[in-house]
Amino acid sequence: MKGLHEQALAALEAAHQKGAQIAFGTDLIGPMHCHQSLEFSLRRQVQKPVDIIQSATIRCARLFNLTGQIGVIAPGAYADLLVIDGNPLADLGLLQDQGRHISVIMKEGKFFKNRLM
Repeated sequence: MKGLHEQALAALEAAHQKGAQIAFGTDLIGPMHCHQSLEFSLRRQVQKPVDIIQSATIRCARLFNLTGQIGVIAPGAYADLLVIDGNPLADLGLLQDQGRHISVIMKEGKFFKNRLM
């Protein structure tokens, strides 16, 4: 597994350095689902936090041909929003721990979680 991990990071770093449009996503299901947000810390080994966050927002929008609809806060967009307890650019760990540091989750303009009210 260690060799696979190192190869995956090397491939990610090479793709990033070549300017590949990398989208964020995992394939973890079942009992492994709780580990899906670890991708943030894994990617942090070769990418800057801003690039990782953009891979989950504006780059996904671009790759799925949904620019202006997802990955942005704009009139007419889907209004899928997260409010994070801190600055994820300074600490990507805030995006891990199964939502522990997320105060608000909004999907299509409806609250699914709101610790602020």
